[in-house]
Amino acid sequence: MSKALLEKRARRGRRRRRIRGKVAGTAERPRLSVYRSNRGLFAQLIDDQRGQTVASVTWIEPDLRSLKAMEQATRAGELLAERAKKAGIESCVFDRGGYRYHGRVKALADGARSGGLTL
Repeated sequence: MSKALLEKRARRGRRRRRIRGKVAGTAERPRLSVYRSNRGLFAQLIDDQRGQTVASVTWIEPDLRSLKAMEQATRAGELLAERAKKAGIESCVFDRGGYRYHGRVKALADGARSGGLTL
């Protein structure tokens, strides 16, 4: 692995730890955690007090897999909001995981908002 890639991962890791120091999920307001890979997007609502995942969505689900990246992210946010509603969750705190708030990460957040989840 090149030195530049290691440095890039390390910078993201530092940003991620800094964000996690400020953001924590509760039973009433879980943390919406985002992981973005080159191929897709993963998101989950986490109750940090109990250490449990309340709801999750992944890009490899059948109704998301065939979509393009931005459509996939928006639809994933909507799906996560639906699953949160079923679990009795109305609002959450957003953990962008060290990624910049733009592109697919922003599309996921907007999709969750349009699905009725308050971020």
